[in-house]
Amino acid sequence: MAGGNTGQDDLHGRMTDAGDTADFPRPAYAWYTVAVLLLAYTLSFIDRMILTLLVAPIRAALDISDTQVSLLIGLAFALFYTLLGLPIAWIADRWNRRNLILIGVALWSAMTAGCGFAGSYATLFLARMGVGVGEAALSPAAYSMLSDTFPRDRLARAMAVYSIGVPLGSGVAMILGSFVVQAVLAAPMVHLPLVGPVEAWRTIFLWVAAPGILVCLLLLTLREPLRRGMTRADAEPREAAAPGFVAHLRAQRVALGALFAGMSLIGLVMYGVIAWVPTFFARTYGMDVSQAGLWFGLIMATGGAAGLVLGGTLADRMFARGRTDAHLRVMRLSILLGGPPLLAAVLMPNPALAFILLAVAFPMLTMHGVGTVALQFITPNEYRARATALYFFVVNLVGLGFGPMLIALLTDHLFMDDGALRYSIALVTGIALPLAAVILTAGFSAFARDIEKMADAA
Repeated sequence: MAGGNTGQDDLHGRMTDAGDTADFPRPAYAWYTVAVLLLAYTLSFIDRMILTLLVAPIRAALDISDTQVSLLIGLAFALFYTLLGLPIAWIADRWNRRNLILIGVALWSAMTAGCGFAGSYATLFLARMGVGVGEAALSPAAYSMLSDTFPRDRLARAMAVYSIGVPLGSGVAMILGSFVVQAVLAAPMVHLPLVGPVEAWRTIFLWVAAPGILVCLLLLTLREPLRRGMTRADAEPREAAAPGFVAHLRAQRVALGALFAGMSLIGLVMYGVIAWVPTFFARTYGMDVSQAGLWFGLIMATGGAAGLVLGGTLADRMFARGRTDAHLRVMRLSILLGGPPLLAAVLMPNPALAFILLAVAFPMLTMHGVGTVALQFITPNEYRARATALYFFVVNLVGLGFGPMLIALLTDHLFMDDGALRYSIALVTGIALPLAAVILTAGFSAFARDIEKMADAA
């Protein structure tokens, strides 16, 4: 036992030494970088989700069906967001990441504003594609930048704070949704300078796009960080310095498989819950959907942010004490602590108890956000952006692509009752989360071995 602990301490020491071969930016500047990237990430989620709050006025204005609306929300954005993430990440591994993010923010903000001026279904579809393309540039480059801005023993907290953009942006969009319908109904037409009268729903796209200008200006204050963690034979030709990207994935297939599969199953539950919980409250308890969205948005924004910071802090402390598989263990812990209250929430007899249990579940469940940190730890610098893009491709494809749909299919074809939505959510949660915990546990040893290999190569 003592020998095992000594090995862990020696490994951690080698990793810390390797990360300290060059001076990192001052903490104040490093956290400023996180703040700017967090603002960009939050804005990206508001921009991608805002269309889901405007289904009724868009349908009426463009005379389109529910199926066409679903394509705007899902396919137009998600397909290009996931597919183009891979080639854009290839650029991020070779080019200035700060500039790439700046271009992405400018593009998705312009395309979000373009959604407000779309005069037909085709132009709105193209604008949504542009939003997806722009947002695909953010996270792979941002995670790579943060990996070169913070030492390993503080990286999880930094990335956890950045990841707050997910619940914060989703929560803000959900909270705004509780007021959007009333605002549109109260003022169906708005007069814009130089444009004239336009439908009120179109101005909402302009309002959420406008902060992109500020984010672009703030990004100009950041510096492209020095790339760290390159392979040891840095003076040799690049082909000799590291294996090919595909060879790297093959060599770490067990650890990456556990990480990708575990996070995908967690995403399946999280995206499904976010999509259907407001409707669950309406169907089960007779609540107004906008009122349920307001309370659920507050839970996501506050509880989700707290859970991400808690998970990152816990992972950093465990890692600093020599637990090299700390990040996967925190992911498993998030399931064990957050899964039961989430499952119980949808089975409660009244909405008050359901909201209380959701408020307990979300801080626990969102601790799983350290999975993106785990990926950086076992990936050479020259592949980080591409590995992150592949990670988001798989997780978003499974989680965002199938989570909401799976719950709907169970409601329609297994239970065949709209009122049984709570049981569909419970079934997906009760199967997917325990399976994710088992898969993550199976990857502990392989992940620890790959961490050691990275330390030896540094």
